[in-house]
Amino acid sequence: MVDRAAPGLAVRDLVIAPGASAITQTIAPGEIVGLAGLDGHGQELFLKMLAGLAPPLGGSIEMGASRKITGFRKAVASGVAYLPRDRRKARYDLYREKLSIVAPRPDAPITTLSGGNQQKVLLARALALEPAILLLNDPTRGVDVATRHVLYDVFRGLAADGMGLVILSSEIEEILLLCQRVLVFRENEVAAEIAGDALTTDSVISAMFGRAA
Repeated sequence: MVDRAAPGLAVRDLVIAPGASAITQTIAPGEIVGLAGLDGHGQELFLKMLAGLAPPLGGSIEMGASRKITGFRKAVASGVAYLPRDRRKARYDLYREKLSIVAPRPDAPITTLSGGNQQKVLLARALALEPAILLLNDPTRGVDVATRHVLYDVFRGLAADGMGLVILSSEIEEILLLCQRVLVFRENEVAAEIAGDALTTDSVISAMFGRAA
């Protein structure tokens, strides 16, 4: 059951670049929201701001009614976990058995693992924090097909248990498979918010390039 009493992530009047329109969004418990856009158009910067890794130019990010996110440590303490695109700096933690991580020994550096197992390790570390919101930066990049589907199942299961997920992906098909709604970024703004039957490959691509769907 999704715990709707759990805190959501509220983004109010967030400005991520000079001259860009403000962004107001809420990530609800149990929701999977996708971020799409051409490289460099603001979706990764937005995700890093949610994680407290980059300061916004204006606006606020809050967990629940009273926890304002003003930096990475505050984000973690507020129940926000971030899975980075760079997977090279980590070691083992919880969830190893659940994710079936294959490695030569428990204390093996992450650089000795395959791309898929590296990602499982970082996901395990993030989940060990028991977050309310999980931020994922291109989570299946460089991962084999089998591991990709394991991760998809884990993401869906976390959402079903009430965790809110924000997934930035460079693959539109992945976003369509996982997400209930998608924020498409163009020129450091949310150019379109697409959900339901309107969420198609064509609609996302059209929004990315500024064309009518």
